[in-house]
Amino acid sequence: MRRVPWWIVATVVAAALVVTGLLPAPAARDLAERTGPVLLFLLALTVVAELCAGAGLFEAAAGVTSRLARGRRWALWLLVVALATVSTAVLSLDTTAVLLTPVVVALARRTGSDPLRFALVVVALANTASLVLPVSNLTNLLADRALRATGADYLTLMAAPAVTAVVVTVVLLGVRDRVALRGRYVAAPAPPAPDGPLLVVAAVVTALMAGAFVLGVEPAPAAGVAAVVLAVATVLRRRPWPAPLPDLVPWRTLLVVAGLFVVVETLRVHGGAELAAGAAGDGNGFGELLRLAGTAALASNAVNNLPAYLALEPAAAGDPLRLAALLIGTGAGAVLTPWGSLATVLWWQRCRALFLHVSAGVIVRQGLLLAAPVVVASTAALLVTTA
Repeated sequence: MRRVPWWIVATVVAAALVVTGLLPAPAARDLAERTGPVLLFLLALTVVAELCAGAGLFEAAAGVTSRLARGRRWALWLLVVALATVSTAVLSLDTTAVLLTPVVVALARRTGSDPLRFALVVVALANTASLVLPVSNLTNLLADRALRATGADYLTLMAAPAVTAVVVTVVLLGVRDRVALRGRYVAAPAPPAPDGPLLVVAAVVTALMAGAFVLGVEPAPAAGVAAVVLAVATVLRRRPWPAPLPDLVPWRTLLVVAGLFVVVETLRVHGGAELAAGAAGDGNGFGELLRLAGTAALASNAVNNLPAYLALEPAAAGDPLRLAALLIGTGAGAVLTPWGSLATVLWWQRCRALFLHVSAGVIVRQGLLLAAPVVVASTAALLVTTA
């Protein structure tokens, strides 16, 4: 029996909830206004990431990484850490999971390193480094709009928790993998860039886009302009598209994410908000913030961080500190299960395609190592720097 694709299920369920009135029209309109720009950004940024990959940007970055490490495996690992962090911050956690993972696995194999150790640090940072910028995670974009309404600035509020989450992740994984990171390597030569001028354009456009994000330019238009520039450059250089055009735009993913939004909003208006508020508590002392972050982390790992964020957002009650704690839980805390975040799901699928076996137990064990320390330390950093 042929399995029905998830995007069809999501579309049918969402349409049924709206048409039958289970999701009231005012709530549906409000949801569309809040999430529409986020979905447009996801579309544009995915196109940017695919075109950058087609231009050889990720391969070039991996080649530079290999040369800079000068045969030292621990240095190579630290440079991969930096690459994964920057990729997640600027191009989002899903980009890191889907497009950087194959490059890092290939880099590990070329250098005789353990590809599993390198792949695991990539998926860890795809989640824990997703607090850096509003564009790093879809949940951040949703929260950023709420934060602006309170007069708070995302970068100011989240800087210390984001740095703490990355540092704690790197320290814990570095200690765990210290034996595998010993020794030296002789790297095989990296493949040449498919088109030098296009590679330069991709690097410049990505850097300018990242600068626009930091300066506070609206993410969706900035990513849209970058996607158009890269598409035009690809055509002018007469390069093939990195994927068939119907697959270049992530419409299936958009439909699944939109469907999740509709389902969670429907549950919220039918009593889910009260249940979520009861679990998350109130207040913004350390204990209260940690309770919210922990609840968000548990909910994310139970279902997925996107619906978990939407379900718990009302419990933040427009308080910047509580919104930040919610992001810590749904972003950095969603590492315990293979389905905790979409990025982990995509990373797991990519590993299978690369013939790299990763059991669910490996992901859970890494999550048990990281989740609690990262969430607790990041929440403490949030409170200390905003006191």
